Amino acid sequence: MRFVSVFQPLRYLTQSNRFAILEACLIGLVSGLAAVTLQEGIGWLGGWRIHLATRFPAPVILPAIGFAGGFIAGLLIETIAPDAKGSGIPQIKAALAKFPIALNWQVALVKLMGGIAALGTGLSLGRQGPTVQLGAALAAQLSYWVPTAPDHRRQMIAAGAGAGLSAGFNAPIAGVLFIVEELLRDFSGLTLGSAILASFIGAVVAHVLGGRDLSIHFEQVIPETSFSVPEIPFFILLGILAGILGALFNRGLLLSVQMNRRISFLSLSWRIGLAGALCGGVISLLPDTFQDNTALRRLLGAGEVGWQLAFIAFGVQFFLTLIAYGSGAPGGLFAPSLVLGAALGNMVGLGQVNTLGAGLPTTYALVGMGAFFGAVSRVPVTGIVIIFEITQDFNIVLPLMISSVVAYLAAEQVSQGSVYDLLLEQEGIYLQTAMPIAQGMLDTLTAADIMQRQVETLPSDLPLQAALQIFERSHHGIPVLEQRRLVGILSRSDLNQLPPQQPSPDLLIRDIMTHQPLTISPTASLSDVLYILNRSQVSRLPVTDGRKLVGIITRADIIRAEFDHITGQKNQDNPGLAPSYSVYCTRGPATGEGRILVPLANPETADTLLKVAVTIAQTLNYELECLHIIHLPRNRIPSETPVRTEKSRRLLRRAIRYGQRHKVSVHTHIRVAQDIAQAILEVEQEEHIDLVLMGWQGRLFVGGQIGAQTVRTILRQAKKQVLVIRPSSSFQAGQQHRWLIPVGGGPNVQEAIQLLPALTTLSHPATIKLFQVYPPSQAIPDPAILEHYSQFLKQQCSKSTITCTQICAQNVAEAIVELARLQGSDIIVIGASATGFLQQTLKGNIPIAIAQGTEATIILVRGSGIDTLD
Repeated sequence: MRFVSVFQPLRYLTQSNRFAILEACLIGLVSGLAAVTLQEGIGWLGGWRIHLATRFPAPVILPAIGFAGGFIAGLLIETIAPDAKGSGIPQIKAALAKFPIALNWQVALVKLMGGIAALGTGLSLGRQGPTVQLGAALAAQLSYWVPTAPDHRRQMIAAGAGAGLSAGFNAPIAGVLFIVEELLRDFSGLTLGSAILASFIGAVVAHVLGGRDLSIHFEQVIPETSFSVPEIPFFILLGILAGILGALFNRGLLLSVQMNRRISFLSLSWRIGLAGALCGGVISLLPDTFQDNTALRRLLGAGEVGWQLAFIAFGVQFFLTLIAYGSGAPGGLFAPSLVLGAALGNMVGLGQVNTLGAGLPTTYALVGMGAFFGAVSRVPVTGIVIIFEITQDFNIVLPLMISSVVAYLAAEQVSQGSVYDLLLEQEGIYLQTAMPIAQGMLDTLTAADIMQRQVETLPSDLPLQAALQIFERSHHGIPVLEQRRLVGILSRSDLNQLPPQQPSPDLLIRDIMTHQPLTISPTASLSDVLYILNRSQVSRLPVTDGRKLVGIITRADIIRAEFDHITGQKNQDNPGLAPSYSVYCTRGPATGEGRILVPLANPETADTLLKVAVTIAQTLNYELECLHIIHLPRNRIPSETPVRTEKSRRLLRRAIRYGQRHKVSVHTHIRVAQDIAQAILEVEQEEHIDLVLMGWQGRLFVGGQIGAQTVRTILRQAKKQVLVIRPSSSFQAGQQHRWLIPVGGGPNVQEAIQLLPALTTLSHPATIKLFQVYPPSQAIPDPAILEHYSQFLKQQCSKSTITCTQICAQNVAEAIVELARLQGSDIIVIGASATGFLQQTLKGNIPIAIAQGTEATIILVRGSGIDTLD
């Protein structure tokens, strides 16, 4: 699990606005170049096709060329990039909705070559759709080469699509509107800024390199337009017809795609080839004007055709577009929609001229283009702006708005949804229902919401031999800390790089660990976390606040969060409880580096717990948060129940005085709650607690479990360190004590060892015995861990006596109890966690046997796992 240290700086670099501007400019440049290449390739191949049609019989040569071009395009798609078929816009929408749709350089290359082959040989589709997918695919590939956050990657993909549209139509404003109206529907500053830059540069590149030929040639032949009030009913009629026919066109496309699936026994290359042959055959039977798409578009846009030719053009374009698109050919619907709208507008305009004689057919042709485009794609504003940018004529804006809005409303009455959404639904992709679930969870949850706060860690100066023992039971990477800061990670791959011979005893894990590991911030969205896990091919990701390790997140945590999000279920020990309610609070000086939560209940035992808490606070420079909880039955609501707080306040004032005598800042809190454990956990989260210290005067273990449900719940659910103390009847702070510490090598023993310097100040002096127990069936374990802990304690507890030993015994608990009896031990410290001793504690095992076999004071430490030995 080696991490590339350069990955993280690059990732944060890509989130800066400066880099976003540079990236948007680069995307616009590349998209413009791709649009020019596609346009020039189609133009060259199309010119060669027309030339051959003049030298050989058109009914023979045009179908043959159409078949060859379609077959080659289909073969490229089948063998290299299946997601390059069709217009490409449905694929972009699905990819932006985070469906697994490929957008990369392979898709871009196949779209470019396949588009030239199919469109240049006569299939009745447009190149603007492929240009949009080209820009999006190139932007997506750039985001792979330069690591970016998922949300930023979506914005860059959308910017690439907008740049492609802008370059295809020479319409940069339309490219921006297409992003916010159809693709992302996001008006944030970064989205708009990226879209504007990419679209502008894409249009400039296309204009400079390709000239105005990159547009669809309407603007070169428009003499003038006109508009008068008596014409408004005709523009409304044009809008109604465009809306109805546009909706029927969409249904025809869906039917064509569905029918092509029924002939799936034919490969994609054969289906596209046959569609190309059919398009070539039909066009060969029509006037020569239909063989040159550019000439036909000029005539329709200029309004220089009769109604018969306009009617034929509409019918032929309608039929051949359905055939070509249904086959899966790499072509778009923008240009066919505009041609259909121009033909329809010509017919309505000629009817108006014969009726009123007030307007020009040219105006109706242009208005019909925008209206039909809006009816098919359901982006009326984009359609209006495209036509305005093509004509640059303000006279056309008002009739264009009237017809486009009417067309949109009429189309929605016939069938709802744009053609791209309908095509995706036919593929089983439902954007409206899928996006809120997937995107909502990924964008609203953060790493802190689902991370594991109890993390197994290692100190950087741990001998490698000790680490090898730990990895005998661990198969994943373990974070390495130094001075309570993350400095690296030790993984199985690091150990595998060691020479086969026995490592040197002086070799430490800092010498072989992976430095500067990949991390994530607690505030990062789950989308960012999932992106980094997938991109770096790791299963675990440390979560850090600065350089402080606060948790770890795995793929399993994400799966669990997704399940909880979808089902609305979460594991709760006490569902249905009302939140606790604060009725009293005092604040001391905020002078400490951390805070200890001390729940106080019994005035007779509070002094013992306060002595332990103050001792730890003095050593660690912590403050105390003393809490008293007034318990209510479940039929009483805490916020609505009057309570008396005199006794509680007396107890807490005692804690304040005790803290003042020992110069420890004390905060106090009284809460009313239906469940004591829930109130403790709420205070832990609200007050940013670092350690929960609890006392238990009764039998710590009852009936095979920890005696109190409250203690069990806190040990299981608390986020930070927990220390539970069961003092013996003779326990007194300040006396000489003999400490017994079982060492197992896990991270929770590390937590217990780290607290020992603070705990042993309760003893004057302290005698500490560290020991390991191993069964007779195993060899004597390496004493490196014992020696490491012993060396640490000798440095931290200079006045204490530290000894180590190893014991061979069949029963671990009996060995601990017997050693405590022989040594006369007063205090036994047990390290526990949810996966180690704590599970044995909850289910009944070693700690229970220890507690039942001795009257010594027992201290149970359940670590948070975010700190280790320095």
